[in-house]
Amino acid sequence: MRNLSRPHSLRLAVLACAIGMSCAAAAQSPQPTFRLVSETPAAAPVAPATVSGQELHDIAVDAYVYAYPMVLMELTRRGATNVQTPLDGRAPLNMFGHKTAFPDANTPNARWPSTDTLYSSMWYDVSREPLIVRVPDAGNRYYFLTLLDMWTDVFASRGTRTVGNKPQTFAIVGPYWQGTVPPGVDVVRSPTSTGWVLGHVQTNGPADYPGVNQFQSGLVTQPLSTVSPAYGQSNRSFMPVTGNVDPNVNTQTPPADQIAAMDAATFWGIFTDVVRNNPPHANDYPMLDRLRRVGLGSGQALAYNRLDPAVQQALAQAGPEAGRRIADYVAGLGDGYNGWNTVSEGIGTYGTDYLRRAAIAYAGLGAGVPEDVMYPVTSIDSKGRPLDGDEDYVLHFDKGQLPPVNAFWSLVLYGPNQTFAANQANKYAIHSTDSLKYNADGSLDIYIAHKTPSRDKQSNWLPAPESGPFMMNMRLYWPRSIALDGSWAPPPVQRD
Repeated sequence: MRNLSRPHSLRLAVLACAIGMSCAAAAQSPQPTFRLVSETPAAAPVAPATVSGQELHDIAVDAYVYAYPMVLMELTRRGATNVQTPLDGRAPLNMFGHKTAFPDANTPNARWPSTDTLYSSMWYDVSREPLIVRVPDAGNRYYFLTLLDMWTDVFASRGTRTVGNKPQTFAIVGPYWQGTVPPGVDVVRSPTSTGWVLGHVQTNGPADYPGVNQFQSGLVTQPLSTVSPAYGQSNRSFMPVTGNVDPNVNTQTPPADQIAAMDAATFWGIFTDVVRNNPPHANDYPMLDRLRRVGLGSGQALAYNRLDPAVQQALAQAGPEAGRRIADYVAGLGDGYNGWNTVSEGIGTYGTDYLRRAAIAYAGLGAGVPEDVMYPVTSIDSKGRPLDGDEDYVLHFDKGQLPPVNAFWSLVLYGPNQTFAANQANKYAIHSTDSLKYNADGSLDIYIAHKTPSRDKQSNWLPAPESGPFMMNMRLYWPRSIALDGSWAPPPVQRD
């Protein structure tokens, strides 16, 4: 599928959250199985008898856009859980994997890295029973756990903003589960049986690693059936399950690139397999009615070669066109002001805006809600000229116009490959928690240049590459309403 393997750098920066992963059976009734259409005899191909050629084309393209996020999530899940034990952010199902240190300019494949937060990631499967998640006391640090279903919708956010920083325990339960959990455990119902928990934990530099790593180690999960009836003491006989490594899982090629090279039979085979245990949202049924008209889906694995030849042809042709629609849509995401582009709405939750959902999944899979963090990005100065390491710049905040946040903010600089720009200071970001020097009137100047400035400016210096283009990403953690509604925007970047 053309245009979905190499996204433009700016659109990724707007969306990326610097994202870089088995329960025992429960004694409960079998859950219902989702079906796109009624089961069809295996020998009988499904013919779109009442669908015109143009309508068949339109349904095929729209269906591809609808299914794309789930296929992308599934491929990502397979790669992120294809380990025996937690390793560098990856982990078996229902276990957390952690990033325990920041990358630097020499870290390979570190796209859109951060020096604000360390990440914890867990892919869960609650199709058989709920999963208990325990979170330790976060002290004074900001954190949040974003819970995404397999359609990439954020259905819950657990952390400082929503539940505070005290210890918390919650149970992720599947869409069909009925039962009770121990006292003091919140029930968080996942719309799909499988999903992703992505955690961000404020980290105030390398010296803070021990404290953050200790918090990460306190993120504990276990199946409900292994929890002692007298909740508060875990069943000490429980041991985390060792994951299985499948040598056929592609962990080298990015999932978006895998989809781009995928034929229609494989794409739809994955989708119809995954969707059986991960039901659609309640407002998806008009789309499902359209899928039924062309014979997509069954209660079993998709027999692609049994579809009407016209449907097979339409689905094969839909991929490239849908890919172009998704990629083109990304370029228009966000609102621009003072040279900064910000996505402040329609991200994390999408309703029936399937094209927007697919575009954000493509550009920044795992994107959370802006209430937790916003990502203004710029690659130009106040006159629209590309930012270049040969020039010196100043970002000036008037008194009272600093990024409006309840937690903290940062400004990160990236080179042309969306990685940290190497510099002698090994400094890649400015943080509001740094020892910044404010002007006498309460305003703040940040100096962006490749040469080391005078000593009185060094605390506010953000090193740029020696030459060539670069871009900057501001991050607002727990932004206030004036940032969310667009009343505040970052100031323009001025040449010094």
